[in-house]
Amino acid sequence: MRAHRARGQGGGRHRRIVRIVDAHIHIWAKGTPRSAHRQAPYSAEQALADMDAAGVDAAVIQPPAWDADANAIAVDAARRYPERFAVLGNFALDAPRGAQTLARWKSEPGMLGLRYIFNEPQHARWLAGDELEWLWRGAEEHDIPIALAAAAYLPQVGELAKRHPRLRLLIDHLGVPLGATGEAAFRQLPDLVALARCANVAVKATGVPAYAQDPYPYRSIHAPLRKIYEAFGARRFFWGTDITKMPCSWRQCVTLFTNELPWLDHRSVMGDALCEWLDWQPRIRGQGRN
Repeated sequence: MRAHRARGQGGGRHRRIVRIVDAHIHIWAKGTPRSAHRQAPYSAEQALADMDAAGVDAAVIQPPAWDADANAIAVDAARRYPERFAVLGNFALDAPRGAQTLARWKSEPGMLGLRYIFNEPQHARWLAGDELEWLWRGAEEHDIPIALAAAAYLPQVGELAKRHPRLRLLIDHLGVPLGATGEAAFRQLPDLVALARCANVAVKATGVPAYAQDPYPYRSIHAPLRKIYEAFGARRFFWGTDITKMPCSWRQCVTLFTNELPWLDHRSVMGDALCEWLDWQPRIRGQGRN
């Protein structure tokens, strides 16, 4: 198993002690990203080079909305680099034969589940009503985890989790609203912590540096991070980055957790728990660089 230990903001010698798996990255070839992201395309090979430099073993790709071919790009990356990439993809929920698509969804190389952004008014109805019952029931039946960016609708996600206790749900970005920083980033904290009572809900601790208004090591957000971690526990709290919109290096995203948050169960949070939740066990690469 690769291991990881680091000092400072990503410099200095280190010895690896835990597997590092990023829960959330994007790759794409065309389209116009949201302004917070890098504006140039970002390929699988670029991601691999950056991962190697940062000591990241593997990553879960979430195809971005701005590239219509992003699902195919992600699947191709997972096919070519099966020990480095897996995918939480998506398909149009109003597409015909959605139930049939769902039934064969995990037959694609590296496809582990689904990911959707629910931030429009009608999405509250989708979560609470029966319009998407075929999706929730089908995901339960076929053991397909679903990641949701649904900061405004966390209570509705909780009700969904209770209605479908075998449906694995994964909350994106600690439930932080798009673009929120400082105190505004964690105004929904009570709603997020309440979700921890549902054993079928986990949380991605992704995008964390972007929520702070102070420099590395972003001490202003350590307290809410700890509150969320203590609510969900080490087996349902997953490190990741959303690296193409981070204000710091990938290496610093790693050391923020491994060096600056000593109360974490690093082995679980940095990769093992995510791999268990998604039922993905990539072969760990050889001993890392010193």
